[in-house]
Amino acid sequence: MSKRNLALIGATIVSIIYGITFTIAKDVMPKYIDAYGFILMRAGGSMLLFWLVWLFMPKEKIALNDFPRIIAAAFFGVAFNMLTFFKGLSLTSPISAAVIMVSTPMIVLVLSAIIIKERMKKRMVLGIVLGLIGTASLILYGKSIGDTSQSGLGNFLVLVNAISYGFYLIIVKKLMNKYSAFTFVKWIYLFGFVMVLPFGWSQFSTVDWTIVPTAIYWKIGFVVVISTFLTYLLNLLSMKELKPTTVAVFIYLQPLFATIFAISLGKDTLSLVKIGSALLIFTGVYLVTQKPPNPRRGNFKTS
Repeated sequence: MSKRNLALIGATIVSIIYGITFTIAKDVMPKYIDAYGFILMRAGGSMLLFWLVWLFMPKEKIALNDFPRIIAAAFFGVAFNMLTFFKGLSLTSPISAAVIMVSTPMIVLVLSAIIIKERMKKRMVLGIVLGLIGTASLILYGKSIGDTSQSGLGNFLVLVNAISYGFYLIIVKKLMNKYSAFTFVKWIYLFGFVMVLPFGWSQFSTVDWTIVPTAIYWKIGFVVVISTFLTYLLNLLSMKELKPTTVAVFIYLQPLFATIFAISLGKDTLSLVKIGSALLIFTGVYLVTQKPPNPRRGNFKTS
């Protein structure tokens, strides 16, 4: 099997894992551990794993003037990103959270236009507007199973998480071009762990581990080891063999897998609001990410 096919398989596995994670993480919180305490475990466990793997990797020295960028990446990619996502997920449904996460490519485009002055075409603006309408509809009218009173806030926090992750992608790009990922990712998770410590320690320290079922321990381990550590390794494999735009397309599979898994376990239901919002967001993403037609195409004849 070619390296490209292996990379495609790896990217698909990442989407499946993320789709499953929406439901698995909700089984853990807030019943057994609150969102911030869970994030402390996720960041701390992943930090230890990345530092352990780094011991067996080639060593690179990071320039001191790159540490401010690493700290910013830790804030937007680990601390603020994870805190808002897990808190939002604890208040909303797995399907709603997965659908909102699809708006990430549009958010990256908007941030690129603001930060690096990237020019936007009319179809991109239309796509962003449609995506915003779909996201706003989901935030205002999407309801989750169980306590629906907080679902709007939960959807909004998931959107904030997507914006934070968009900042992270822009910030980390220069580091990826300069260093091996294992050189700086351990620092990102170390700084991220320090940042979430004040928020998560009180919730983590109050957990009554004697009443936590064995199945929940396995689900916590899944989120730390599989959903965080392993997915990052698989993404590295994919990014070495595939174009970034190709890898980004796989984020669109997450709502599909999240929906199948959540509905099959009775953890969520489909509604017209969720379906309509998803269609608007997917249409917006398509318009934003669609490549412009090649004006020279058709000028060449094939034999």
